[in-house]
Amino acid sequence: MLGETWTQNLTPPSIDFSNHKFTNIINRFITRYRFRMFRNTIKMAETAAKRLKTSPVTIGTHNGHFHADEALAVYMLRLLPTYQSSELIRTRDPKLLETCHTVVDVGGEYSDETKRYDHHQRTFDTTFPNRPTKLSSAGLVYMHYGKAIIAQHLGVAEDAEEVAVIWRKIYESFIEALDAHDNGISVYDPKAISAAGLEKKFSDGGFSLGAMVSRLNPNWNDPTPSDPVEAQKAEDEKFLVASTRMGEEFSRDLDYYTKSWLPARSIVQQAYAKRLQYDSKGRILVFDGQSVPWKDHLYTLEDQENSENKVLYVLYPESPRPDAKWRIQCVPVTKDSFQSRKPLPEAWRGFRDEELSQITGIPGGVFVHAAGFIGGNKTFDGASKMAATAVDL
Repeated sequence: MLGETWTQNLTPPSIDFSNHKFTNIINRFITRYRFRMFRNTIKMAETAAKRLKTSPVTIGTHNGHFHADEALAVYMLRLLPTYQSSELIRTRDPKLLETCHTVVDVGGEYSDETKRYDHHQRTFDTTFPNRPTKLSSAGLVYMHYGKAIIAQHLGVAEDAEEVAVIWRKIYESFIEALDAHDNGISVYDPKAISAAGLEKKFSDGGFSLGAMVSRLNPNWNDPTPSDPVEAQKAEDEKFLVASTRMGEEFSRDLDYYTKSWLPARSIVQQAYAKRLQYDSKGRILVFDGQSVPWKDHLYTLEDQENSENKVLYVLYPESPRPDAKWRIQCVPVTKDSFQSRKPLPEAWRGFRDEELSQITGIPGGVFVHAAGFIGGNKTFDGASKMAATAVDL
């Protein structure tokens, strides 16, 4: 009797699954469980996102002897928000390079999609649009990111007209020479130089940015830390000095073309449009207010017009003051040439003040340089007469 009672008490009660009250309890439990799981998933995703945001982008380049092109490439990337807090890994280990967000000057691959910018592969022959020089890592980075850098500097949209103008100009004036230097391309055809029998008068090997960066590399007999990690760290510090130096030069060029060269363009255009007021053949250009960087813009305007009569002399005041003296400057054959299209007359050269006025027959003479590329007068009228006389002598 006792055994039967004990056994009956241990028998679990039967559950009526058709009971709606019980079903509601189960459903509430499942709903709460699913909500907790969803909330935990969201937290995990947020944590991962935060970790991703705080983890810096990594730029990879090669270790060992460094050059101007990758030093500048790294600097240019770090001008942009994506790379401002980037880490730098200098290695030739393919596995380490695979972990990098962006790789320059190493890896044997060029792909903007995967952010790989090497130029050493045998099949590489990419050039900047409408330029002949094969790109280095500096040229590759500039070609893909230069417009963003310039737009950021100007505070305008990347597709603005002035961005494209400066993008092309900085490549031609600054980046292309680095590309040529790194790829072993001479500014002159060596065969033509040899055939002409021309020889250098002096060494210009140290007079370049590439040479400056080369000198920043460690000497072969400099003390090196025995710990490989410390040794690499010491080498990386020297690379960062080189990157900063190259960046300073690039930033100066960027400042010049955005803040000085570009605003001058419209002023030169206005002066060029008025040149026939001062000479019937348009050979004299006058800046009424103050001189601006005019050479690039003048050559561009002349090329666009394709006129036979080129500007020979440019007149401008020495300062914006009403009583400022005036200069007469000869236009060079090319921007970087020391040869003028038409130098000031031989008889005027090297003379000053009253003696110059007597020789020219024009009052107010100040000077004419011994090389004949520039002169001056106390007034615009005097400078204008000097130019008008010189064009026909």
